[in-house]
Amino acid sequence: MKVILKSDVENLGRKGDLVNVSAGYGRNFLLPRQLALEVTPTNMKMIEIERQALRKRLEKERQSHQGLIDRLNAVTLTFRRKTGEKDHIFGSVSAADIREALAEQGFEVDKKKIVLEEPLRRLGNYSVPVRVFGDEKAEVKVEVAALEEEGPEQA
Repeated sequence: MKVILKSDVENLGRKGDLVNVSAGYGRNFLLPRQLALEVTPTNMKMIEIERQALRKRLEKERQSHQGLIDRLNAVTLTFRRKTGEKDHIFGSVSAADIREALAEQGFEVDKKKIVLEEPLRRLGNYSVPVRVFGDEKAEVKVEVAALEEEGPEQA
């Protein structure tokens, strides 16, 4: 039985996909829960119209997020930390620290969207990816510098 999915179904497909399922699964599970529609010419046209609307909406969102990506690419954050031997710092610079510094500059970014495999523990310049929309990322420049004796902990 061929059906058109009305919403994402785990291990089967995404919304709008045309999938082939067993008749019992389609009749007894997907159709009663309104997770899918039977394949008919009318339903195919309806799904195609929905796909076009979704594509347009996603393109608008992507364009609106492009401005945020450009602004984030221009950001440079500087963190000052006490240092030990061989440019190791006491403590680290984590995704939460980066999120707080971005919030101080007016950017509301979820900590989970900051792609940092592990906290920064050495002095230097880093480029930290931040997921903005889907697979699109911005690169925030992060500088970890040595703390002068009379300066604040974080600048």
